[in-house]
Amino acid sequence: MWLRAKGVRILVTLECTECRSNAEKVNGGVSRYATKKNRRNTPNRLELNKFCPYCKKHVLHREIK
Repeated sequence: MWLRAKGVRILVTLECTECRSNAEKVNGGVSRYATKKNRRNTPNRLELNKFCPYCKKHVLHREIK
C-alpha cells in the first residue's frame, strides 16, 4: 500500500477514460497507472496518454482521487 506524503510530490493514480465509460467492453477491468506529480507545478488534475492493455491502444488517462 502506498503512503501519501505531505510534501510537494504526491502519488496520484491515472485511470483510462475509455474503459471507465464503455459498459459493453469485452475484457473486464480498467487500466490504472500510479505516478507522482509536483503539486506546486501541476495543481490541476493530470492527464496523460498511456497504453491501455484492455483497449489495446494509447488513450487518455486522467487522475482520480
